[in-house]
Amino acid sequence: MRRVLVTGGGSGIGRAIAQAFAKAGEDVTITGRREDALKETDGGRGMRCVTADITDESAVKALFETPFDVVVANAGMGRAAPLTEVSLEEWNETLAVNLTGTFLTFREALRQMPEGGRLIAIASTQALRGGARVSAYSASKHGVLGLVRSVAQEVAKKGITCNAICPGFVDTPMAEGAVQSVMAARGIERAAAQKLIVASNPIGRMIATEEVASAALYLASEGAAMVNGHALSVSGGEI
Repeated sequence: MRRVLVTGGGSGIGRAIAQAFAKAGEDVTITGRREDALKETDGGRGMRCVTADITDESAVKALFETPFDVVVANAGMGRAAPLTEVSLEEWNETLAVNLTGTFLTFREALRQMPEGGRLIAIASTQALRGGARVSAYSASKHGVLGLVRSVAQEVAKKGITCNAICPGFVDTPMAEGAVQSVMAARGIERAAAQKLIVASNPIGRMIATEEVASAALYLASEGAAMVNGHALSVSGGEI
């Protein structure tokens, strides 16, 4: 049984990943800012729930009192808005959560991670392209992918891998925010907004959180030992 840490485990992609690893028989720890959400994710599965802010260096250090075999840096945030409407505070917060939080998580993980360990960052298709109205989010996820590719070079000879999963629009509360933004900006109904949101996905629907969790299980598996520094697109062919 491996020890697995999933940040941002209180909802969405993080919840699905944590539950998938628990179902696979792993010893799972989840973190997030809301204890009630973490307990809902656990749902009696025996996960360790730790309330923590991954932008707080001391809080992140405290998570790693003992080493983890698999670390999934999932915690993230984002809001759709034109660049001219993005405040400096929002820009800094987005980079702090999405990029600095991943840096702090990976740095502490590597100080104790055993051979055969797995580092996985949840990035986005926005790490591979770019898009209107998501400048702060896209910039932060580009940074995450750069971090992953660099760390992969550092850890390769230690038997550790570092990879990123790059989903398109996933059916999560964050995606709901994007739908609401499109509805407000264009004055259209929900169905039309959702159609626009998934227009770049050839399959034509939002991605299920469980589909992203399956990618995480693969990257954490023994069969993925030679997959390192990779950006795995889970996007229906968008990328």
